[in-house]
Amino acid sequence: MNQGSIRVAHPQVHELAEGPFWDPIRERLLWVNIRRGRVYSADLSPDGLLEIRDELDLDETVGAIAVSASGAWLIAGAERLYVRDEAGELHPGPRLISSAGSRRLNDGKPDPLGRYLVGSLSLAGPSNQEQLVQVGLDRSIEVIDDDLTLSNGLAWSRDGSRLYSVDTERRRVLVRAYDVASGRVGPRSVHLSFDDGYPDGLCIDAEEHLWIAMWGLGRIDRYSPSGELVASIEVPAPHTSSVAFAGVDLDVLVITTATQDLDDEQLELFPHSGRVFTVRPGVRGLPQPLWAGFSGPDTSEVP
Repeated sequence: MNQGSIRVAHPQVHELAEGPFWDPIRERLLWVNIRRGRVYSADLSPDGLLEIRDELDLDETVGAIAVSASGAWLIAGAERLYVRDEAGELHPGPRLISSAGSRRLNDGKPDPLGRYLVGSLSLAGPSNQEQLVQVGLDRSIEVIDDDLTLSNGLAWSRDGSRLYSVDTERRRVLVRAYDVASGRVGPRSVHLSFDDGYPDGLCIDAEEHLWIAMWGLGRIDRYSPSGELVASIEVPAPHTSSVAFAGVDLDVLVITTATQDLDDEQLELFPHSGRVFTVRPGVRGLPQPLWAGFSGPDTSEVP
């Protein structure tokens, strides 16, 4: 695997950049700055640089972003989903948690049929009751997990039959069977566990290897389907938060990072913290499914 040089893709510094998502129809990269509540959409040049074309601010945290074939955005806000339609109008979607500010939505992605999976994290100290939920095309809500410490990155195998998900504070990547037609899941097992760093966002390449952002280690690690560490990319920012393949050929790896939890000394040592990076890792990614949109009325509010 011949890896190119990693580079800063844009000078913008984020407190917590997350959720890079490639829109192949409009050839745009989307990502979020969680704590600022901002969504970005940018052109990606052949040399790996980003030029921001569109931004959206919410008056709350934004955990993740996805896009539909028509160009609508699905945004994971603090406790509910929002839809930004093709005309740029923002509409409330289903509320998924109700916590009086003690929890928020975190990482999320569409499944191979276009349903949406999104998880939660605690804002009130350690937890083992965080959720991963599946939001159907009819806005129905199914709880997949309700005993996580911090629900994070998601990825599916090429045929959609396996779902990988991250439980960050337990330092685990989980795997389970996934039925694309019905959305039903099988029992989960531990696919990977770690002694150092914390797994955060992840994605999958065309060889079905996982790429995992290791928070605290300044590194993106590549794991084979059998769970063997086969490559690493060093990032000049200790808090690597997420990763995704982008570009027309899905041959550019986008890496988001954060300044969150870094003190002044660390920021001086790692002045590029909080920036978005790109690199050509020598392998292409699997296409990320798009969100399929909602149908029918919104009857999915939680109490």
